[in-house]
Amino acid sequence: MTLQTMGPVTPTPHERRMMVYRWAIFAVLGLAYFFVYFHRLSLSVVADDLAADFDVAAGVLGLLGSVYFYCYAAMQFPAGLLADSVGPRKTVTVSLLLAAAGSVFFGLAPGIRTAFAARVAVGLGVSMVFIPTMKILSQWFRAGEFAVMAGILNAVGGVGVLAGTWLLGLLATWFGWRISFQVIGGASLLLMALVWLIVRDRPSDKGWPSIAPTGDGSVSTKAPQETPDGATANIGLFAGAKRVVGTKHFWPVAIWFFFDCGIFFGFGGLWSGPYLMHVYGMSKGQAGAVLSMLAWGMIVGSPLLGLLSERLLHSRKRVFILASAILTLLMLLVVMRPASLPQWALYVWFFLFSVFSSAIVIMGFTTTKELFPVAMAGTSVGTVNLFPFFGGAVFMWLLGRILDAYPHAPDAGYPLAGYRVVLLVLLVASVLALACTLVMKETYRRQAR
Repeated sequence: MTLQTMGPVTPTPHERRMMVYRWAIFAVLGLAYFFVYFHRLSLSVVADDLAADFDVAAGVLGLLGSVYFYCYAAMQFPAGLLADSVGPRKTVTVSLLLAAAGSVFFGLAPGIRTAFAARVAVGLGVSMVFIPTMKILSQWFRAGEFAVMAGILNAVGGVGVLAGTWLLGLLATWFGWRISFQVIGGASLLLMALVWLIVRDRPSDKGWPSIAPTGDGSVSTKAPQETPDGATANIGLFAGAKRVVGTKHFWPVAIWFFFDCGIFFGFGGLWSGPYLMHVYGMSKGQAGAVLSMLAWGMIVGSPLLGLLSERLLHSRKRVFILASAILTLLMLLVVMRPASLPQWALYVWFFLFSVFSSAIVIMGFTTTKELFPVAMAGTSVGTVNLFPFFGGAVFMWLLGRILDAYPHAPDAGYPLAGYRVVLLVLLVASVLALACTLVMKETYRRQAR
């Protein structure tokens, strides 16, 4: 029995309910991913309040903020294993409970040590949302729809970037930072309940057939533990991880992630603000306005790149090459004109920079998923997700070391000469990322559309 996706056959009411229900699942999981990015940016808004309440210096606050990233990176591989073993729905439910508890206790923290413990709980919790979500989407959406859905999900993360600054700023102004984080914890707890009540790992959990595509464009009803080619996917956890890292086509994607996200996190996520203030003489408000383009690049670019892959280019690899080539040209532009771009051009530059270094990551996760059987989606995506955070950590440190090598006054900031070298390093990294795209395997399959 098959569910026809093309032709004159009219879907039955039962079939229509299944296709509608998956959007309810996506809405709940998208809201969960919204909170991932919300927590990632949240401390920057209330940093002064935290410093005053806990009586700590900027270095301690920086460490408090970085705990999130360390926890997130450390949990990517375990999150993939949990998604493939205990199931993504259970994993997301428990992770949101942990994040909710961490947020509430952060708001109640009497001292900095409690705040650190609470922030660890938040980091561990939200770190187990993305990979299980990708696993669930791989079961509820066809391969030809997956890149677009991943793009929309990444756009929701971009909304979380805006909310983690603008919305939290309003809440903190109205109610104070402590009540704000307790409210966020309560919202996370409500969201956890919605995940448990609405989300299901696969259509068969509701008594519905699988929507995995077959070669004739119809939708198969075979058991979910089978791969599209009919091969059984009963692969042990560590055997699956070994298979991922032992696949040669995995490594160009992983290394591309390292350089591409190293560029985005290292520059866009940390040193772009000081660059605008030190080189262009902008105030914090002016720099923040320009950097808001990073969020808009994710919101607009993520679904557009998914559509570009599915509807126009019919390719993953060509989208990779195009994005990395444009990123290289963007870096070449600022290397050649590091201090002379007009303000409107900076807005455009940071928007495009976000599209082609951040929004493009949805193609990386889509390609990784398509390299392996669907039963290994959690393990494969979890393994590759180590590389963007590793790249971010390395580039943040490396670019900082470069700037520290140049004499600078505390009031004046770092000199243009230091930023010239930083931008040159980023240009080299973008060229290396482009080189990785040239040897990637094409994973797009026309019959999966």
